[in-house]
Amino acid sequence: MPDLLSVGLGAFDSVSVRSSTITPRKRSLDMRVEYRFGYSLLPFAEPYVSVRPWLGLEGNTDGMLYGAGGVLADVALGRVVFTPSFGVGGYRRGGSKHLGSGLEFRTTLELGYRFENEARLSAFFSHISNAGITDRNPGADTVGVYLHLPVSSLFGAR
Repeated sequence: MPDLLSVGLGAFDSVSVRSSTITPRKRSLDMRVEYRFGYSLLPFAEPYVSVRPWLGLEGNTDGMLYGAGGVLADVALGRVVFTPSFGVGGYRRGGSKHLGSGLEFRTTLELGYRFENEARLSAFFSHISNAGITDRNPGADTVGVYLHLPVSSLFGAR
């Protein structure tokens, strides 16, 4: 599995899994860039799943900034790849939605297509919240698309 540079665009706080009359949605354009490491944290599971670390930076057009890191699991079904991931990081609100804490957790589900050159195009759904560590925890859901590019094809090295 190659190292991947991932760029994503989405709609921040665009959907609501649970209705919230207390905290209205604060929609904006979500932009993210991530580095997904190519090595597996569980090499013995490699034929079935590749568990790898990631680091990323996410922001939106309302001035939100979220820097995070975590783990992901690539489950390949031929050319289709299902990728659940989890991360934790620091959240700066800017003019965006007040999520209740500077420490926030993000879970993401992706479904994508892997091309022959290892590049991928994926649709994603992610949820960010503080997991109830403060009284205020409205959370925000984002839907969007990722383009994952092998670092070796961009910079000529792995």
